[in-house]
Amino acid sequence: MAKKKAVSKAAKEEQLTFEQSLEKLDTVVRRLEEGQLGLGESLECYEEGVKHLKHCHRALEETERKIELLAGVDADGNPVTHAFDDADMTLDEKAASRSKRRSRPAAPRPKDGGVDESGGLF
Repeated sequence: MAKKKAVSKAAKEEQLTFEQSLEKLDTVVRRLEEGQLGLGESLECYEEGVKHLKHCHRALEETERKIELLAGVDADGNPVTHAFDDADMTLDEKAASRSKRRSRPAAPRPKDGGVDESGGLF
């Protein structure tokens, strides 16, 4: 009978959302930091915390695999995407990649020095 209870508890933990699991992990950490638990209770809390940490980590990995980056737009106006995978990049490479995605090419400058002296708005 104990096995049925353990199985249903594990299945219940899998149904938790990321936020719920993170909240439970936070509660476990607070209880452990208070230092009011005995050794056995501390060990149980720690094990529960590890389960919630693994659940959160798994959820983040699954979500990360789903993220796609917009690489541009094709001739028909459809978005061109590629999978988000920057795990092999260094921090400097990631920053350079973000910078390239955020920046736009500069508008061409007029050859006459770039000053509009016509006085009109357009």
